[in-house]
Amino acid sequence: MKLDPRHLEILAAIVEAGGLTEGSVLLGKSQPSVSRSVSLLEDRVGEPLFLPARRPLQPTELGLSLAREGQRILDAGRHASRLVDEYRQGLAGAVRVAGTPIFMDGVISSVIAEFQAEHPNVRIDQSYGYPADLLSQISNETLDVAILPIRPADVSEEYEFRQILPGRNVIACRIGHPLARKKEVKLDDITNYPWIAPPANSPLFRDLRNTLDGIGVRDLKISFTGGSLSAVANVLTGSDSLTVLPFSVVFMMQRQNTLTSLPIKIGDPDRHLGCVTLCDRIMSPSSSRFISFVEQKFQVLDRLICNA
Repeated sequence: MKLDPRHLEILAAIVEAGGLTEGSVLLGKSQPSVSRSVSLLEDRVGEPLFLPARRPLQPTELGLSLAREGQRILDAGRHASRLVDEYRQGLAGAVRVAGTPIFMDGVISSVIAEFQAEHPNVRIDQSYGYPADLLSQISNETLDVAILPIRPADVSEEYEFRQILPGRNVIACRIGHPLARKKEVKLDDITNYPWIAPPANSPLFRDLRNTLDGIGVRDLKISFTGGSLSAVANVLTGSDSLTVLPFSVVFMMQRQNTLTSLPIKIGDPDRHLGCVTLCDRIMSPSSSRFISFVEQKFQVLDRLICNA
């Protein structure tokens, strides 16, 4: 025998609420409509579902058994409604985000952790890449947002770029480095120590070359090349090596008492950290919420860095 699931749901609502009127209110239906549905269900099963002349209504043994099945339908509908509401509010869903390794590991990963602590039902699919590849993924709509350092002039009209942090690089070293203890660091001082070079295809590698060219340094001893931020940080903290890193990354690691920056001025890059999305694309609510969260957190970080 096949029963109408809607009738079972109505029966469950009546039993849960304790009466026809109360069940009608719970379902948002009229009482006559609910009463007719119960009559149709009784006709279908050929048995009464409520004990006669009992107030408040009391289900029969069969009525109670069917109400239990209807409760599953009622609960599933409520759960589905919550899922829809959470999705529309950006409290559930998935966000595909990518960025350059140094910024992603040094700054953005902690922001992602804060976001997920507040929004545990949003899944973050995070990956790495450099501007050309990430912009291509955004165009193909295989990526929702890229958080990367880029020159605003390099962003075509196809994309929307929202700056979250101005570009600023520093010469980084371990806390306790001989040069970090000096009040004044001269250019000749930095040539006496080994250097770490970022991956050759990274924007930071070009920054290193431009920085050294800008301050007139030609010959350096490169002791380590490439690697992740954790590898670079481990080499820095375990040696007297120097490297060029974004100040925001060093600022975060300085708070962990691992790295610091030298008191020497170097030219800032013409790139700025920002969120890149595809213009005219309707973002999912969770992606929009994530981007807003990132922007708010970086406003706070920018103020902290300016006061440092």
